[in-house]
Amino acid sequence: MSAEVQFSGAADAAEFPYKAINRGAIASLVFLALSLPGLMPTFSPMLILTVPGILAGVIALRAISRFPDEYSGSGVAKVGVVGCAVLFLGGIGFHTYTYLTEVPEGYERVAFYKLQSEPNGPDLPTPDALKIDGEDIFLKGYIHPSSGSGMLRQFVLVPDLGTCCFGGDPRSSDMIEVTLPPGESVRAGLTKRKLAGTFKVNRVPQSKEDFENAMFYKMRVDLYK
Repeated sequence: MSAEVQFSGAADAAEFPYKAINRGAIASLVFLALSLPGLMPTFSPMLILTVPGILAGVIALRAISRFPDEYSGSGVAKVGVVGCAVLFLGGIGFHTYTYLTEVPEGYERVAFYKLQSEPNGPDLPTPDALKIDGEDIFLKGYIHPSSGSGMLRQFVLVPDLGTCCFGGDPRSSDMIEVTLPPGESVRAGLTKRKLAGTFKVNRVPQSKEDFENAMFYKMRVDLYK
């Protein structure tokens, strides 16, 4: 009877051989999941994770094809490769379309770095900032946590999350004092904000509570998101 049990077990093993899911196939799905936040503007650089996801999936498919008795997971790998490819192309297309259409008519796009003085130089308004004094501009940035919590009508805008949350007290040329239209407010948080309005350079730097350095710039906003 013991021999019959052993024979039956061997037959089952031969009929249903164990095959491990290829690690590359699993990795491809992991990269796909990690890159999903890249669809949001704040985390768009994470779309680059789709590239190793595609490579991992392709390598997995080749390994499964060469060693079909050892590996399984071709379906998982295909989902990872196709998903990463679609996410990469779709994400790039989405962000490109957004970039090309996000500036309201009548406003000039300005990159925040053009307003920032050299890190090792004197902290002064830049020539680019002086050129657009009084102009209607469009720019992006983050609400500094020291601006307050909840719904805000006035806040300080900084260029990036490093300056916003991890860079200590911002320099004067790293900040813009923003005022929204009467009756309008925006919730404080780490969301990247898009603002369109009139940019001004203060003739005399303005001090602001909870900020060590004075403000060179201010902006009266017409449109925001």
